[in-house]
Amino acid sequence: MSAAVLTAAPPRPAHRDPQVLRWLGAYTASTVGDSVYYLALSWAAVSSGSPAQAGLVMAVSAVPRALLLLFGGVIADRLGPRRVVLASDTARCLMTLGLAAVLLATSPGLWLLAAAALVFGAVDAVFLPAVGALPPRIAARDQLARVQGLRGLAYRMGSVLGAPLGGLAVATGGPASAFGAAGALFALSLPLLCALRLRPLPTEEKLPTGEKGKKADGPVLRDLADGLRHLRGHRVLGPLMITILLADLGFVGPLNVGLALLAEQRGWGAPGIGWLLAGFGAGAGAASLLLAVRGRLPRAGATLGWTMVLGAAAVAALAFTPRLPVAVAVAVAVGLLAGVSGALCHALVQTECDPAYLGRVSAVSSLGSLGLAPLGMPLTGAAAGLWGTGPVFVAGAAVCALSGAFALTVPSLRRAELPR
Repeated sequence: MSAAVLTAAPPRPAHRDPQVLRWLGAYTASTVGDSVYYLALSWAAVSSGSPAQAGLVMAVSAVPRALLLLFGGVIADRLGPRRVVLASDTARCLMTLGLAAVLLATSPGLWLLAAAALVFGAVDAVFLPAVGALPPRIAARDQLARVQGLRGLAYRMGSVLGAPLGGLAVATGGPASAFGAAGALFALSLPLLCALRLRPLPTEEKLPTGEKGKKADGPVLRDLADGLRHLRGHRVLGPLMITILLADLGFVGPLNVGLALLAEQRGWGAPGIGWLLAGFGAGAGAASLLLAVRGRLPRAGATLGWTMVLGAAAVAALAFTPRLPVAVAVAVAVGLLAGVSGALCHALVQTECDPAYLGRVSAVSSLGSLGLAPLGMPLTGAAAGLWGTGPVFVAGAAVCALSGAFALTVPSLRRAELPR
């Protein structure tokens, strides 16, 4: 057959691509390990101190994550996302296994648990941007939205499997057993990550062979400023970052703190919280499955804005729902709408961003939900104590609605589309 009539084979769909499946397996193992680790940490902290002290140990990891997240994006872009994820999971594996060994030998004080939480938060600050920067290096551009759907499913699976697995480990051998299980899960991700074969960036394909893979070695602050300039000058990514930040600030506090307070006030108790979280998780999982199966949604920017507005209305409705079954149904709607808007945000970041800046852009997009919003949770609790849970939900819904309205009023973002 003549070479002229040979054509390149079409790229495999993401759910059939061995590269994507290896990455998905590693991400799932790491996510389940995260859930088991946090359960083990909370149990060990409660066993070693008062509830207030345990809460402080659990919250302390958010501080280095918030302070270092943007610099973690620079590191991911400089060293390469796979190398950073490998180093992060190795560090988390060694740390959790070390904690398991210490707990088997002695009863450590809260200071050791707090120190471990600080280190874990610092590692998260480089791990999270690197995870966000990996998909374009393993999948074709028209498959990135589907990859984000698969990532959402893996994240939900981690939340669903991690809690009972961690609880079983604690019941079997105490926190030491749970930390050991978390370390084993982090270790499971390492060979899968090592087996990944990365696609070259478009800019690297034009370089001579000896120059490929080389990273900038100038000042870190200059690289960070370059990434922020890339965002500011981009017609889609700039307004998208504002949209994501507003949505995170309005959503994270009321949903994480407010649900527990709402269940207490309504008399639903701990089972009520479980049902509400299960409803939210089911809705978010359905949204991830939708994107994973379809691969894209038409009019992505406009769909993003409208789902945020409708999701805000559903969040506000939770404050006025007196019966648990109705509240669970509303939580499913919140999860579905928030899941669609969140998946579209991640997919647009992946497809619009120059891959060379993706670590830094992923860090900025994660700053609200993983850095700033957790630090505001005590304020959410204080506001609920002063004015009640209902006003907190309404205020959070108003901020979420503002984020959706902003997305709809910026023409470049409203018209943004995912690649076919």
